[in-house]
Amino acid sequence: MQEKPKVTVSRTRRTDSAVKEFNFTQADIRAAGGAIAAYRALAWESFKRLSLPDTTLEAWRRTDIHNLPTDKFILPKDGAFEDLPSVREDLLKPLIADQHGGQIVLTPGGSKIELTESLAQKGVIFTDLKTAEQQHPELLAKMLGKTVNVEEGKFAALAGAFAQNGVVLYVPKGVTVDEPLHSILWGPGANFAHISHVLVLVDEGASVTYVHESASPDETGANSMHAGLVEIQVMQNAALKFVELQSWGRHVWNFSHERARVERGGSLDWIFGAIGSRLTKNFTELDLAGEGSTGRMSGFYFTDGSQHLDHDTQQNHLAPHTTSDLLFKGALKGKSRSVWQGMIYVAPGAQKTDGYQANRNLILSDQARADSIPGLEILADDVRCTHGATVGKLEAEPLFYLKSRGIPQAEAEKIVVEGFFDPIFQRIPFEGVRERFQQYIADKMSV
Repeated sequence: MQEKPKVTVSRTRRTDSAVKEFNFTQADIRAAGGAIAAYRALAWESFKRLSLPDTTLEAWRRTDIHNLPTDKFILPKDGAFEDLPSVREDLLKPLIADQHGGQIVLTPGGSKIELTESLAQKGVIFTDLKTAEQQHPELLAKMLGKTVNVEEGKFAALAGAFAQNGVVLYVPKGVTVDEPLHSILWGPGANFAHISHVLVLVDEGASVTYVHESASPDETGANSMHAGLVEIQVMQNAALKFVELQSWGRHVWNFSHERARVERGGSLDWIFGAIGSRLTKNFTELDLAGEGSTGRMSGFYFTDGSQHLDHDTQQNHLAPHTTSDLLFKGALKGKSRSVWQGMIYVAPGAQKTDGYQANRNLILSDQARADSIPGLEILADDVRCTHGATVGKLEAEPLFYLKSRGIPQAEAEKIVVEGFFDPIFQRIPFEGVRERFQQYIADKMSV
C-alpha cells in the first residue's frame, strides 16, 4: 500500500520530464565508414525514437531523473581539456610498482596512449576509440554492438551514436598479458556530456587484467553527465579480470549499459567500485554463453549526502555447467540511497547451473535508505541457484569491544566499516587501487 502514492507522485513529475530532450543532432556524430557508420546510424535512429526513461518503467521505478537538465549538456570540442583541470596524479600511478603494460588517459577532446613495445609485438591492441576507428575498422566491426544493443534504452542509443572517447582492447589468441592495462576517463568541467564506449575482446586461450577508472573533480552548483557503454567478449578458454571504478564528482549524472559474453570454458572476474556521482543508473549483465563458462561479479559502493546509486545486475546462464557468483556490498550515510536489483536467469537446457547472488548493506544514518531486490528465473530443472539480501546498522557488540580498548567512537566505526568491505577489497588485484578507495571511505567516514 505504501508504494502506490509514490508511483502516483512520480508519474506527475514524469509528464514534465518526458518533453525534455537533448540538443544533440546528427551533425554531432563522428564521421566513419562501413560497419562503424552503419552502427552509428542505427544508434541515431534509436536515439531519436526512444523516450527518456521514467518511473513507470520497472527498471527505473526507484530512480527518478526528472531533474536531469538534458537541454543544458554540450559535447566537449577537440582540445577542450587544455582549459580544464588536469588529471589527478594519484589516478596516473602505475598499478604495479613503477610499471604497467599500457595506460590510456581519456580527457575531454583528447587522449594519451601508452603501450609497451613487447605487447604491441604480440599483437595486443590497446588504444582509444578514435584511433581504432582509423587504424582498426575491421576489428571494431567485430566488437561494436556485439553484446549491448543500442535499442536497450535512450542512454544506450545516446552512447552508441555520440561516443567521443573510449577504449578498444584486443588480446590475440593464446597471448597472456602479464602486465596490467589501465585506462582513465577524466571528466572535468560543467555542463559537459562525457560519452564513452569501452570495447574488450579477449580471444581464444588469451588472458589479461584490465583496470578502467572514471573520475572527475566536484563542480559545485553545476551539472554534468556521463553516458557509457561497456562491451566485453571473452572467447573460448580465455580469461579476463576487469576492474571498473568510478569516483565521479557529485555534480555528475552517470548512466551506463554494460554486458559481457563468456564463451565455452572462459572465465571473467568483474569487480566494480562506486564512490562518486550525484546519481548513477548502471545496467550490468553477464552472459555465460558457453558450456563450462564462469563469472564472478564483486561490487562495493559508499554513498553519503544526497547521492543516489542504482545498480541493476543480471546473471544469464545460457549453457550447461555454468557458474556465476555475485556479491555487492554497500554502506550509506546522510540522506543517500542505494538500489540494487539482481536477477539470475537460467535458460531452458542450461542444466547443472550454479548461480549465487548476495547484496549486503550497512546503514550509517537514520535517513539513508537501501533497496535490495534479488530475483530468480529458472527454466531448467537440474540447477543450484541461491540469493540473499540484508540491510542493517552497525552492530553494537564490535563497537563496544573496540571502544573498550580505548578506541574512540568515530575510529571504531571506521574500523568496522573497513572490515565490512574487506572481502570485496581483497578481490582488487592492486594494492595502490585498494588504498585509494580505502582513503575515499575514510574521507566519507570523517564527514
